[in-house]
Amino acid sequence: MMKIDAGVPDTLADVPEQAAKLERLGYDGLACAETSHDPFMPLALAAEHTSRVELMTSIAVGFARNPMVLANLAHDLNAYSKGRFLLGIGSQIKPHITKRFSMPWSDPAARMKEMIQAVHAIWDSWYDGTPLKFRGDYYQHTLMTPVFTPTNTDYGRAKIILAAVGPMMTKTAAEVADGLLIHAFTTPRYLKEVTAPVVEETLGQFGRARDDFQIVYPAFIVTGETEEQFNKWKKSTRERVAFYGSTPAYKGVLDLHGWGDVQPELNRLSKEGKWEEMGTLIDDDILSAFAVVGEPDQVVGQLKDRFEGVVDRLFVSFPDLPEDRVGQLIDQMKAA
Repeated sequence: MMKIDAGVPDTLADVPEQAAKLERLGYDGLACAETSHDPFMPLALAAEHTSRVELMTSIAVGFARNPMVLANLAHDLNAYSKGRFLLGIGSQIKPHITKRFSMPWSDPAARMKEMIQAVHAIWDSWYDGTPLKFRGDYYQHTLMTPVFTPTNTDYGRAKIILAAVGPMMTKTAAEVADGLLIHAFTTPRYLKEVTAPVVEETLGQFGRARDDFQIVYPAFIVTGETEEQFNKWKKSTRERVAFYGSTPAYKGVLDLHGWGDVQPELNRLSKEGKWEEMGTLIDDDILSAFAVVGEPDQVVGQLKDRFEGVVDRLFVSFPDLPEDRVGQLIDQMKAA
């Protein structure tokens, strides 16, 4: 059965009430993305004000940090939440890493593989007492003394969920991570025809079981109980799909459907800051490929048809619906 997850706000003052509410509504997990705020601090508050839901960064920018920083953050949140934390990380793209974070960029799939291996080596030192002797092409960690070794290790190591779009990063996830966070700019067709085969092949190559690997998908949903709500989310989702589609690295998703010619125009408009105009290029066919569109009860059926048996965790949001209605929809999605 799929687990159903939701996002928590990144404004710290709003987290306690919202996290408690989402747990009460029946969600299985809560996630926080790294956009305009740090993604880890809200989850510490969410851990304090919940008892059951899992907590995940979706994502934290891996290359904005180093393996020791990630190992420490994930350990602390997993220990504090009593084993409920999942470290979701992603590479971001070169301009953000080099120009926004002023960090090095090179060979993203290879660097990410080594980053995760380095985190595992650090955790091996903390949890198993293995001497820390990690020497890679991008990271070296060879010093760990007792004063810097955590002692609250009862809940063990967190799982690492790696975000990916292309086949190289997808292969990296299936080789060294505990799960794959599918980018929202992924259609069910791309997921089934491109992503899933890479995952299955790589897991088999390294003797890993599919049951031990989580595929996580953030679903676009266009719905509402009034025409005004529906149209608001339709416009917003068109613009979000257009924003992602403007990135050259994601062109392959559009190419699979025969819409590759849209990508250069989206990219051109993005450089001119014409965000609303970009959304008008996303017609109903493109929108329906990326998003489930319909009335709330119709949306539940579409989500099940598209993703049951394919993904293990599904991010869904119904922001304009009353709480009792959201709870009903979550129950419907989790029903056999």
